[in-house]
Amino acid sequence: MSRKGENIFKRKDGRWEARYVKGHDISGKIKYGFCYGKTYREAREKSEQCRAALRNNAPAPSSRERRRFSFFCEEWLKAQQKKVKESSYIKYNTILSKRIIPKLGGVFPLGFSTSLVGQFGQELLDEGMSASTVRDTLVVLRSILKFTASQFPGIFPTVEINYPKEQKKEARVLTVEEQRRFMECLREDMDLCKFGILLALLTGLRIGELCALRWENISLRDKTIRVEATMQRLHDDEGGQEKKTKIVIGKPKSDSSVRTIPIPASMLDVCARFDPHCPSAFVLTGTQDCLEPRKLQRRLQKLTNACGLEGVHFHTLRHSFATRCMEVGFEIKSLSEILGHSSTAITLDCYVHSSMEVKRSNMNLLTAAGF
Repeated sequence: MSRKGENIFKRKDGRWEARYVKGHDISGKIKYGFCYGKTYREAREKSEQCRAALRNNAPAPSSRERRRFSFFCEEWLKAQQKKVKESSYIKYNTILSKRIIPKLGGVFPLGFSTSLVGQFGQELLDEGMSASTVRDTLVVLRSILKFTASQFPGIFPTVEINYPKEQKKEARVLTVEEQRRFMECLREDMDLCKFGILLALLTGLRIGELCALRWENISLRDKTIRVEATMQRLHDDEGGQEKKTKIVIGKPKSDSSVRTIPIPASMLDVCARFDPHCPSAFVLTGTQDCLEPRKLQRRLQKLTNACGLEGVHFHTLRHSFATRCMEVGFEIKSLSEILGHSSTAITLDCYVHSSMEVKRSNMNLLTAAGF
């Protein structure tokens, strides 16, 4: 039994045999090399390894030197643990254990090809993963392949990665009327949680940054908020076989996310009213106990539903803040720094959404100019 178009056969003993052209004898007769595997794929990958070695005038790898791709994945992950934040390490570990190693871990490194990686990406999409999730996975795979190639100088195959296109979704932004109505709801019978949500709406804080914010980060004297931590719920690798998560408070997502934000004048008296005079207390609770992001999101959902607002997530507050700032003529560089972006391009591309009223006003400038 053989696969059509390939010199690969299934033997009577159940193994697969792959033949490849090893050279020619003095009479011009083809000399074949033979590789064996328990599966068709294993035999094919071994023969591709040997062919790659021949093309580069390198000796064919011995069976003792062959290591599967999973080995290099694990070595790459060990190296990353010393370089990245805990949240990034956990993300990489999840991508490897759930997606890359189950599908590609058994491949021999020299058996990689552009088509193999393309097939891998398509399988993830066919399984229902979003384009952004597949893209994140391929970015990690690209880094591992680069690491693996360094272990096979001169003979590692060239692999091109085509990333799936992401459909950009229009972000939900509160209209001016919706924002005013929501702010009225927050100010009515205000508690610490409502205070925190209002603070985020008027400063652009991320949900993890707000949850990690302590009163020692708020200076009423300087009228500033110092952002230097974020809170996340991450997978706990030490939780045993059960699926467990843990709350982690660490550095913000990037160096530019560590920033100082001026407190709006309208919030100074409110801050003074809720200040528990305990620097280490969390802003959202006034105690040493924190309020985690998913509980805050649920609280926000209840509040927005009560105000008749639909489709509002915590990041909607950040988008709305950036949009209001641009509508009132904020200087873009200042806004970018307040949001914690590394460049103004990110601010303009992702977080600034002109309302129809602003667009119409700008269009009317043409009429006013006589056009």
